[in-house]
Amino acid sequence: MKKLVLLALTSALLFAAPLQAEVASDAVKESAPERYTVKKGDTLWDIANRYLSDPWRWPEIWQANQQVRNPHLIYPGDKLLLCHIEQRAVVAVDEGGGCEQVLANMSNRASVSGGSGSDKLNPQVRIEDLNLAIPAIPLKDIRAYLSDSRVFGAEDFTKAPYVLSAGNKKVLAGQGDTVYVRGKNLPLGESFGLYRKGLRYDDPETKEYLGFEGEDVAAGRITALRDDVATFEIARSTQEVRIGDRLFATESRAVTPIFYPSTPEGVKAGRIIRIMGSLVNGGLNSVIVLNRGERDGVKQGNTFALYQRGAVVTDRVKEELIRLPSERAGLAMVFRTFDKVSYAIVLRASTVIAVGDEVRPPVSGD
Repeated sequence: MKKLVLLALTSALLFAAPLQAEVASDAVKESAPERYTVKKGDTLWDIANRYLSDPWRWPEIWQANQQVRNPHLIYPGDKLLLCHIEQRAVVAVDEGGGCEQVLANMSNRASVSGGSGSDKLNPQVRIEDLNLAIPAIPLKDIRAYLSDSRVFGAEDFTKAPYVLSAGNKKVLAGQGDTVYVRGKNLPLGESFGLYRKGLRYDDPETKEYLGFEGEDVAAGRITALRDDVATFEIARSTQEVRIGDRLFATESRAVTPIFYPSTPEGVKAGRIIRIMGSLVNGGLNSVIVLNRGERDGVKQGNTFALYQRGAVVTDRVKEELIRLPSERAGLAMVFRTFDKVSYAIVLRASTVIAVGDEVRPPVSGD
């Protein structure tokens, strides 16, 4: 009889202790491998999808290995083991002792955290390079949105320093050129990004103004100051710098794989308000913008079910318009949050994803 597996990956950002909830046996696919060797190019989502019918439930079943510096990360070459321990389905890295050692590790941690204090673990830490870890989702598809793209409020943009003039009597400037920026409290030697007003975001239901996309124009640093006018050298540009472009401090956001599928807690259903790189439609690995953000409780790693909004039809019996039920369209994971909106990547798509589609916390079967 095929073993059930201990399949659980607890996020370092969201969970500090081993999970105790039992996982229903039907959550694990019949085709789930008893052993799997992690390969370069895998993502956490790919691996979760091998084991679970609902891959967003992966954090419920991963048993973290406490003998590595980042116990919630896995690496190419790690051998994953599927076990059934104390009526829990779990997956762990096989350290050589099989499911018996996994059980012993779990028991040791439980006794240390809740026992008399006589038992003490002295793990030997295995140091791993974070950049080698298996990412949660394909970083190549989101890297630009992690570092360069930003969403601003109208007030932030109005108050920001702006390009006053280009050097050498130019109207436009680019990489290697100098421009003059006007604003208060500009620190000499600091790095900044230049942005331009992009698409405005409004809530499709409440009509609330949510902010606007800041188009990444250029980056550089301040090399000289005179009163409220600064000399700015352009080190990188994605398009021509114009008078009126705004200056914002460079965000120090590291591109790391440390976010994992998690169920949103207390987040209301929302809508897709933009599909990056497309006017209307998207699909697998598309980056989408949701009308829910940090103020709504959205966090990195939150997974949302996508629903294609039902069409509006005429009820010919009652002679009225009525909207048909929404239909499941896919799944997406949030990888970057702002105050009122979030960026997410589509990880599963059964049909075309469109602006206006609904997003909801997932339930079994999504």
